[in-house]
Amino acid sequence: MSSYREKLIQTVLDNSVSNYWDSAVQEWEIVDCEEDEKCKSACICGKERLRYLYTIRNYETGSTLYPIGSSCIKKFNRDDLNEQTTVNEKLFQLLHAIQNRQFISLNSEFFSRKLLRYLYDEGVFKPTQYNKFNGENDYEFLLDMFNKRSEPSERQEAKIRAIIVSSIRPYLVQRLRNKIIH
Repeated sequence: MSSYREKLIQTVLDNSVSNYWDSAVQEWEIVDCEEDEKCKSACICGKERLRYLYTIRNYETGSTLYPIGSSCIKKFNRDDLNEQTTVNEKLFQLLHAIQNRQFISLNSEFFSRKLLRYLYDEGVFKPTQYNKFNGENDYEFLLDMFNKRSEPSERQEAKIRAIIVSSIRPYLVQRLRNKIIH
């Protein structure tokens, strides 16, 4: 076992109720994520050059661990935490693409079904006259377009663009503006 893994395990166990790894990892949840653009941060395990810095909290003890990298979170072997790390990292990537004025397509480079669901659950798709005052219509439209095997029509592409600019972009800027370490 590597010294990084040993240090991770010991730190998690020291801050958990359980003394056994398999049950101790069930006590933790992700509460925050930041991005270190210069990768100058080090994980609690000692691994250096982290880009994504997670804060996890033990809901049993109230202990928090920061920073912890996504590769260490993956060692918890929990699908829910792995999904959260993937969504968080896609959010940052999407924000950077928008800030750099890249052309954003509704494809797997920037989106996933889980990311679209996350955005919906976060209330990103606000009721407007364009979605018949039901944000779920925008979510369903984007999901249909994401799942579509053929290219969207010009009209569909315009609607995708409008939703990205009017709903997703403002959410990303608001949510992540203080989460990037320069």
